Amino acid sequence: MQTISKIGIMTSGGDSPGMNAAVRAAVRTAVYHGLEVYGIRRGYQGMIEGDIYRMEATDVSNIIQRGGTILKTARSKEFMTDEGMHKAYEQLQSHGINGLVLIGGDGTFRGAVEFFKRYTIPAVGLPGTIDKDLAGTDYTIGFDTAVNTAVEAIDKIRDTAEAHNRLFIIEVMGRDAGYIALHSGIACGAEDILIPETNTDIDAVLKRIDMDERRKKNVHIIVVAEGDDFGGAKELYAAVQSRFPMLDVRSAILGHIQRGGSPTCADRVLASRLGYAAVDALRTGKTQVMAGIVNGELVYTPFENCVKQHAVISKDMIEMIRVLAV
Repeated sequence: MQTISKIGIMTSGGDSPGMNAAVRAAVRTAVYHGLEVYGIRRGYQGMIEGDIYRMEATDVSNIIQRGGTILKTARSKEFMTDEGMHKAYEQLQSHGINGLVLIGGDGTFRGAVEFFKRYTIPAVGLPGTIDKDLAGTDYTIGFDTAVNTAVEAIDKIRDTAEAHNRLFIIEVMGRDAGYIALHSGIACGAEDILIPETNTDIDAVLKRIDMDERRKKNVHIIVVAEGDDFGGAKELYAAVQSRFPMLDVRSAILGHIQRGGSPTCADRVLASRLGYAAVDALRTGKTQVMAGIVNGELVYTPFENCVKQHAVISKDMIEMIRVLAV
């Protein structure tokens, strides 16, 4: 087992609230155990370019409550080339880094798998993504904050929808997974929730709108994930407006407000627990695994198995959504 003495920490891919809490936990755990810590700015691209600096416990003071990531983040096509990986390896070697903590999503972990095939530097990952779409953990860092941000925004939109008897179509993030739409839609009492995991029957959606109008329902809220097969808010708005030109229809795209903001208590605790676990895993010889929480327990899942997973919606939940929308 290789003895880990210097750890590099980076955040990669889309930012998510709680990344800073994870960085803080990993840095302080490493320092506690007498390890040197290096921050790698801008993910794999910063690794290639040598944007690496020494970190102490004081460098992560007063960041647990901040959104975004102090280490910055980026996506790097160059890293997925042999030349790019070799440059990254040389930079790690020049700093003496012999262990990595990677905070990101499945793209980050796929990159780690390919890197490890060429250069056997141990790496442990943390699930940093608002989409909650990784196997190997019940929740991902940032999901709870993002869905609560969506809920707060939808609640405010409902107020104005009720005041004007308007139909609102609200698009939330979720290019490949509908967890944010599903959870926020249920929490806000949406009449329809459209997600990538199910085929949208636009005729059925329009029929439900027609029924609500006939019985004079004051508010109709539709929550749609950006990756829905029919399209996002703009496409749905056009279909509804075309079928019901007399209705007062509005659309809202929540966009990147879901990525920012102070992380919730749940995300801070999750990120802290996983940041601590990542360093502990490296110290005990684990590598090429993601730390996650399943049924309240810490588990480690090989990177190859941390693929994107889609929401499995039971028939009971679909029925519940329809019943509660009456």
